[in-house]
Amino acid sequence: MRLRALLETDVLGLRLLGGEDELDRTVRGVMTTDLRDPSRYLSGGELVLTGLAWRNDAADSEKFVRILAQAGVAAVAAGEAELGAVPEDLVDACARHRLPLFAVNERVAFATITEHVVRQVSGERAGDLAAVVDRHRRLMTSGPAGGGPDVVLDLLGTDLDLRAWVLSPTGRPIAGSAGAGAVLPAPVCAALAAEHLTASRTGRRGPHRVTIGGGGPKGVGEGRRPGDASGGATYSLFPIRSSGRGTGSGTAPAPARDVRETVLSDWFLAVEADAGDWPEERLDLLQGVTQLIAVERDRRDAARTVRRRLAQEVLELVQTGAAPAEIAARLRVAAPVLLPGLGAAPHWQVVVARVEWDGGDIEGGPVAQSLLEEILVDPLASGPEPSDRIAVAHTGDEAIALVPLPAVAADHEGEEPGLLADALLDTVRDPLSGGLDGDGRLTLGVSASVHSAEGLRGALEEARHARRVAAARPGRVCAAGHQELASHVLLLPFVPDDVRRAFTARLLDPLRDYDRRHRAELVPTLEAFLDSDGSWTRCASRLHLHVNTLRYRVGRIEQLTGRDLSRLEDKLDFFLALRMS
Repeated sequence: MRLRALLETDVLGLRLLGGEDELDRTVRGVMTTDLRDPSRYLSGGELVLTGLAWRNDAADSEKFVRILAQAGVAAVAAGEAELGAVPEDLVDACARHRLPLFAVNERVAFATITEHVVRQVSGERAGDLAAVVDRHRRLMTSGPAGGGPDVVLDLLGTDLDLRAWVLSPTGRPIAGSAGAGAVLPAPVCAALAAEHLTASRTGRRGPHRVTIGGGGPKGVGEGRRPGDASGGATYSLFPIRSSGRGTGSGTAPAPARDVRETVLSDWFLAVEADAGDWPEERLDLLQGVTQLIAVERDRRDAARTVRRRLAQEVLELVQTGAAPAEIAARLRVAAPVLLPGLGAAPHWQVVVARVEWDGGDIEGGPVAQSLLEEILVDPLASGPEPSDRIAVAHTGDEAIALVPLPAVAADHEGEEPGLLADALLDTVRDPLSGGLDGDGRLTLGVSASVHSAEGLRGALEEARHARRVAAARPGRVCAAGHQELASHVLLLPFVPDDVRRAFTARLLDPLRDYDRRHRAELVPTLEAFLDSDGSWTRCASRLHLHVNTLRYRVGRIEQLTGRDLSRLEDKLDFFLALRMS
């Protein structure tokens, strides 16, 4: 029941002293107390009745109200029998903590109010329980065959007034109820996905609750109560596990398989509500919702079977050195399926992904395949599916995607079509880092676009080289593109570590030792000199030095290392040593 209903019940004779804007709060129970600190007996949502026997002076009101607000009570009702009127210091304290305050006339017994609240709350719970059975039946008959997850979420919105969304592990919105209003902002989706993945990896029992806003995401269990003064919206996150991955409970991890096998591919349901105090019946209802949506997930996975088979066939032809004509014939079959309406001879790009876990006991290929299918989604594609334009195969721990692109028009020749490595991971890096949770890595390599079957073998090797460049970088989620393969960065990652250390130590350690002893800044001077292409005036200006001072420093560098910075070979050695250090 709502606070407003209490105020409108004449027999209770309640008088509102403050908190008019909070009258839509829900009352879940009632408690009578005159303890100075009743927090141990409060669970949130109560109407607290008090005769004010705890109050000795004005300072006591602030302490008492602060305890109640932190406990999440719905409102306070103070009796007038003890003091004749409710003290102003109590009114002021409730206003500061945004806690509604009622005055109880001395002619009204607390027992009358308690009986009324208990009767109303119990009646509502009984009605809600009866309705749950009917809702469950309607949900089960309105599953994916009746219109996809949106139909199920619409029922949650209309019947239970719950705003809910289905999101992918990268935070991509998949479905939402019609009553959910505006689409969730992308930063909120990403934050929810990161929380879902992190909670799943740490084994926390669901539903996972998190507050977004008012200072960023924070688990409800970490100290923030929904609706507190810090602001933000509270969401409850329910994992969606398809039958092919182990169903289990809707609120507990699937028991049979390592969570790392599915955490980066499972969808989840985000409900804008705090499920922490929901009855079991409502939690069971949401479990049924996740099972229905899992059926839809399985249907979409099944629809990808043809595209995966096409990718596998083309990949096998490319890797076994088949004739270009044979590969081209297979591509002509694939193009209409993957790129309908845009011609039979598109450009193609290859994307290679690898997911590796510490210990190497989890097969990374299927995980990488699901991730690539998610990352390569085209958000601008029309129709009920977000994208059916890519085909991904996997072999061993590696997943390989064939991405068709529309051929460049004649008046746009010279433009480079296709995907950019950094752009692929721009919005998904943070959520996926949470899912990898310190013991996994995702690395991607992207080839240039090619316009014929003859170029596919080279594109595959190019994407694999780019992925190895990405793997040499620090970080849990890294990507590299073909543009980076025409530079020294292609070579540096493959220099053995011991060779790197010996090379850089021989050239740079004398300079570092000198800098430590004399604070001479020889290493920064060397970097600036090389960046200035050996120009004395530009380098001196950049370092705010006199040219003679710069000449002295460069002479000291040459003296300590036995090198000559006027020679191209020595400049190149220093340049590589700085890049490898």
